[in-house]
Amino acid sequence: MIILTDCDGVLLSWVHSFEWWMKRKGFKKSPQISYKVSEVYGISDDEADVLVRHFNESAAIGFLPPLGDAIKYVRKLHEEHGAVFHCITSLGTEPYAQRLREENLIRVFGEGVFERIECLDCGADKTEALKRYEDSEFIWVEDKPENAEVGAELGLKSFLLNQPYNRNYNVNENVTRVKNWKDLYEWIC
Repeated sequence: MIILTDCDGVLLSWVHSFEWWMKRKGFKKSPQISYKVSEVYGISDDEADVLVRHFNESAAIGFLPPLGDAIKYVRKLHEEHGAVFHCITSLGTEPYAQRLREENLIRVFGEGVFERIECLDCGADKTEALKRYEDSEFIWVEDKPENAEVGAELGLKSFLLNQPYNRNYNVNENVTRVKNWKDLYEWIC
């Protein structure tokens, strides 16, 4: 069984680490809940893009903690059900950051869990990367509603993992919303 996943907000806690990093840089977080960094920090889209890219290319990207119950259920799917994971992440194209991402995932989830880790440019659309799996009915786990819907349109079993910034988004009928990895595990098994 092959399971396709996003990384940040699905496997690893990017938001938590980014918030800590931004605080160290002197930025104050607003109470606004949004996927958009510019809205959360009251800065321009251009400044937000630069800061996100800077964070994604920093050493911090190699030390993101696991998200919630991801370790338990990813390992369970791999060890007990033979699942292998293909990660598609919009991290950036910096080779050292990509290597840190790979090492972080292996350190957190273990050797052999990830058969493929594909790093797209920072903020990149995932349509082209998902097309190679078109009509495979593979499971696709994402936290960004638009990417979850693209997966569903391409014939994947698309799941949206709940996050505060996507809770008000009404997904289409082809995307299944799950609370956490335990919830996803129960859908799969």
